[in-house]
Amino acid sequence: MKRPILDLGAYRRHSLRTAMAVSLCVLSLLGPQASFGEPGVTATTIRIGGVMDLEGRSRGLGQGMKLGIEAALRGQQVHGRRLEFITLNDSYTPEKTIDATNEVLKRGVFVVIGNVGTPTAKVSLPILADHDVPAVGFFTGAGILRPGVGDIVNYRASYVQETAHVIQSAIEAGIPPSGICAYVQNDAYGMAGVAGIRRALAGLAGTQKIVNAMDNILSLEGSNPRRNNIGPVGVYKRNTFVSRGGYESLKNWEQATGVRCRLVVSVGTYNAIARFAAFARYKGDDWIVSAVSFTGADNFRETLGDLHVNDRIVMTQVVPALDSDIPIVVEARKTLGEQFGYVSMEGYLVGKMFLEIMRNIDGEITRDNFLRAVRGRKFELSGLKLDFSNDNQGSDLVLLTYLKDREFHPMTKNAWREIVQK
Repeated sequence: MKRPILDLGAYRRHSLRTAMAVSLCVLSLLGPQASFGEPGVTATTIRIGGVMDLEGRSRGLGQGMKLGIEAALRGQQVHGRRLEFITLNDSYTPEKTIDATNEVLKRGVFVVIGNVGTPTAKVSLPILADHDVPAVGFFTGAGILRPGVGDIVNYRASYVQETAHVIQSAIEAGIPPSGICAYVQNDAYGMAGVAGIRRALAGLAGTQKIVNAMDNILSLEGSNPRRNNIGPVGVYKRNTFVSRGGYESLKNWEQATGVRCRLVVSVGTYNAIARFAAFARYKGDDWIVSAVSFTGADNFRETLGDLHVNDRIVMTQVVPALDSDIPIVVEARKTLGEQFGYVSMEGYLVGKMFLEIMRNIDGEITRDNFLRAVRGRKFELSGLKLDFSNDNQGSDLVLLTYLKDREFHPMTKNAWREIVQK
């Protein structure tokens, strides 16, 4: 009996059809979230994550960043894929940050974007580095992200730049370097501010004693060490609003040195700094109080208003003025509507920066290609220039504002003179 002749062509076609059918079956079982390379990247979506305070005492900051990023990403596609933004709450508490960061990584994300805070970044960055996940546009100006551990892409200016800007402006307005004091959160965030103040004062006449005291303060380690009553610095514990200890530290410095605090550079959250300013006014001190951008201008002015503090408050911002005619600011203002503010605008700019980098990717969507698309590059976000040619920070913008009629306005020389002379 003759054996049937084997049609190799038909056999191969049949095998190919079978393999394709099996592959399609597997993909249908896995669903649209099946990965096509890097974690967070599928045939239809790119998933990114964020860990921020959405429920704690500084929730206005996390909610503002989340709102702005979501507004920037809404309806956008990158390389034919829609964007999915997963956010988890950490209540601005490092212990919760660790759990939330591990959880967001388990869900598979391409990058982590918009995280809020320095003490939280301090614990999340090593985890992200271990998993080769880029950290993009975190809401902190601390030095631990410049350059930092792992792959970090910053939007904003540093706290060193912010504190240097307000101190230089204050000295030019007539405040002596010896009259500059500080009130800060007693953790990595506050100490980043103290380091910036120290750097701004170092080398100026009559500041050696101040610089030495700040060196002593910066040398202390541990959780909430005793940093009060060492120098012209008052501290408070993170996630608390008790001002008395830090206030008395500044008063003791004044009494010991015979030099009055004229400007108190604060580095903290909006609730804590507003209550400190109100307590100082209640005690009869007319100190000018400055705040860095992280304090959160929108929540800060509202809290100050509730506490009847309406003047002698200055604040650095790291985004353009709210009434700017720069196209991207006009776009953010229109998109965010009543929710437009300094923090939500920063979230919007971070979201647009992420989109611009993604669209500049050459080749496959991988983390390595993402980093190649930003490192050493310069680009523009509808009128806002970003420069990554020399470091991992796109913007050096610092804008000084002052509180008047329950709004923050761009600072002028006349406004400085009025504030100083009051």
